[in-house]
Amino acid sequence: MRTITKLLFLLLLSLSSAYAEVVAKVSPKEVELGEMVTYSLTISGEDITRPNIRRLCDSDVISTSSQTSMQITNGSINKNYTLSYRFVPQKSCVIDPTEVEVDGKTESSNSVEVKVVPVSGAKDQDFVLKLESSKKELFVGEAFDLTLTFKQRSDAEAVDSEFTPPELKGFWIKSESEPKRYQDSKYTITEIVYSLAPQRAGEQKISQAQMRIASRGSRASAWGDWIPTIKWKTYFSNELSFDVKPLPSGVSLVGDFAIEAVADKREIKANEAVNITITVSGDGNFEDIKSFKPSMDEVAVFDEKISIEGKKLTQKIAFVSDRDFTIPSFSLRYFDPETKEVKEVSTKEIKINVTNELSKEELVIKKEERASVGQTQGASVSKEYDMLTLVFIFIGGVAAGIAIMLYRPNFSFEKKAKEGSIKDPKILLTKLLPYKDDREVAEIVEILEKNIYSSEKIEVDKKALKELLKRYGIS
Repeated sequence: MRTITKLLFLLLLSLSSAYAEVVAKVSPKEVELGEMVTYSLTISGEDITRPNIRRLCDSDVISTSSQTSMQITNGSINKNYTLSYRFVPQKSCVIDPTEVEVDGKTESSNSVEVKVVPVSGAKDQDFVLKLESSKKELFVGEAFDLTLTFKQRSDAEAVDSEFTPPELKGFWIKSESEPKRYQDSKYTITEIVYSLAPQRAGEQKISQAQMRIASRGSRASAWGDWIPTIKWKTYFSNELSFDVKPLPSGVSLVGDFAIEAVADKREIKANEAVNITITVSGDGNFEDIKSFKPSMDEVAVFDEKISIEGKKLTQKIAFVSDRDFTIPSFSLRYFDPETKEVKEVSTKEIKINVTNELSKEELVIKKEERASVGQTQGASVSKEYDMLTLVFIFIGGVAAGIAIMLYRPNFSFEKKAKEGSIKDPKILLTKLLPYKDDREVAEIVEILEKNIYSSEKIEVDKKALKELLKRYGIS
């Protein structure tokens, strides 16, 4: 008898019900904003493929769980699966039917509705999260402050918390302050200030920030005892919208700026550096200001990286030359959002005097003067005499040169070569400067400047240098 019972049980297992069903439900069906909802799928069948559910009601699924059970009904064995998904809905919604593959077939659940109601007594909540902006109408690149405030009632306890910052897509984050904490009559308040600037024109939004708070609670057990529990609730901030307008054509800076340029000296020796410090102060998108390094003929210029600290920008530029020069004016063109005007600020030119200025040989070309009809015979004879003198001098010079070649074959020009040798970096730099319009020459000139006037020591490509010297006949 016992053997027959076992056989019947095995037969029932092998002939388990072909009935498959997917039932969806939510618990609770109505919640206050910030409270958690559990979406459950109860599936009857032998073999299932779990659906990949990551979002419900436009909210992320926070956690998942599953449970399996077996049930015998009218001699049939049914296998049941319960899949649970926990999420925090931010608005009322209807969850569409979910498709599940059961025993090789696709089954669909029923749809379910979730109702979200406003938080009761919002002014006296235990926890409050709020976003505030210093401006709502902006221009592209215009800076503004976004203040995030979190308030906790003095008598409210939080076991744990998880903060989700607002999405700042479409905005540059210029800076973020350290949290500032203070107390009022009811709340402990924490504030964080973000300095932002919009990246593009049009309507831009900053999404809600979220704070999940775990509080202590309790529930009744099956025996009537109270069991301590942890209850999570999510608090949402408000959402912000901005009307962002484009800047006028040709302008990339917005704000209000002032500029100043100061030289460490006005008089230098040849090939000595004069350092200029450029300072930009005010309010605006400093990060979009480019290097002020100018391009100057016969003056070596090299700049340091721009430095920004708070509402102040500085840059240092060095100028080197062997003769007097003038440092040009530096300017900024920007849009003032207060006056709705394009403005420009600039510095004054700075004249630099070089005390031991190197002389610059001038090439003087005289036009050949032809004798006029009215010239005297005496002037013609004098001209012929001068021509004969030049001829004799030329013949004498050629003869002297031949004599040197024949009788002094080992004559050395070593001493002369040493004077002004291109092996001296400064002399080489001086000889290359007239040709720095050539990109390859400009690269070597920049290396020489850094080697001479800064602590950097960069090796020059000797092969490339040799080709350039040959190309321009520099020796």
